Amino acid sequence: MIESEPAAAGVRWLDALTSTMLSTILVPMDDSEHAANALEYALENHPDAEITVLHVVGVPSMMMGEATALALESNLQEAAEAHAEPTFDRARQLAKEHDHEIETVVGIGHPARNILDRSSDYETVVLGAHGEDWSRATRQFLVGNVAETVSKRAPVPVIIVR
Repeated sequence: MIESEPAAAGVRWLDALTSTMLSTILVPMDDSEHAANALEYALENHPDAEITVLHVVGVPSMMMGEATALALESNLQEAAEAHAEPTFDRARQLAKEHDHEIETVVGIGHPARNILDRSSDYETVVLGAHGEDWSRATRQFLVGNVAETVSKRAPVPVIIVR
């Protein structure tokens, strides 16, 4: 791996060598542009890898906006899957443009914890530098930066894409 930018707020910006052959990649994805860029990076640089796109839906709480609506659903898993579908549609479209198929999986809970819990099943994690833009300062205060947390704690290499 090559460090391509100086460290910022404890996050190491890494760029994988394109000659590295990876067979399994986890790409956490929300509907942000950085997440789409992360999937594009994985598709372009590792065309033979099995890519799994993970979308995490937050657990319902007073502070978590959309996730609060899920609390009213009778089947939380079904509601989370329905919530993830627009993100998966976008991911499938990007994969189709690269003549690639992807797997999809829905997580429920804190995004960083979900990514970390699943990461050891993959050779690397490729994720966007920032997620959805809903009040970034508030989000950082409440849940922290997912990319920073994952890069510090993951048991596998992490590639952060802008």
